Amino acid sequence: VQLVESGGGLVQAGDSLRLSCAASGVAFGNYAMGWFRQPPGKEREFVGAVSRRAVTTYYADSVKGRFTISRDNGQKTLYLQMNSLKPEDTAIYFCAATPAFSSNDYSNADKYDYWGRGTQVTVPS
Repeated sequence: VQLVESGGGLVQAGDSLRLSCAASGVAFGNYAMGWFRQPPGKEREFVGAVSRRAVTTYYADSVKGRFTISRDNGQKTLYLQMNSLKPEDTAIYFCAATPAFSSNDYSNADKYDYWGRGTQVTVPS
C-alpha cells in the first residue's frame, strides 16, 4: 500500500494550494480518507476527512470554510483544496486511510492504517 502526497510548496498568506494524495495497492473505495498536518514543533493534528463515497466531509474548526476535501475513487486520488492560507497553516501535510465506519473515529490518527510521507506547506508570516 502506498499513499503519495504532492502539491505542497511555499506560498504567501491569502494564496491557495491544492494537495493531492495518490493511492496504490489499496482498495481505495473501501477506506475513508483523512488529511492531517504537523506544524513545526507541534503534534500532528486532524485537518479533515471524507467518507468512502464522498457523501460526507468533516473538518477541523481551524480550517472550516477555507479547506475542501474531495476524492476521486476511479483515480484513487484524494485532494485538499486550501484557500485563504495563513501562516498558522504551515505544516507537513499527510494523507491517511482508515477502515473506520464511524465518523467519530475520523479525527483519531490511531484509527488510520496507512499513511503517506507528507508534503510541506509553508506560509511565511
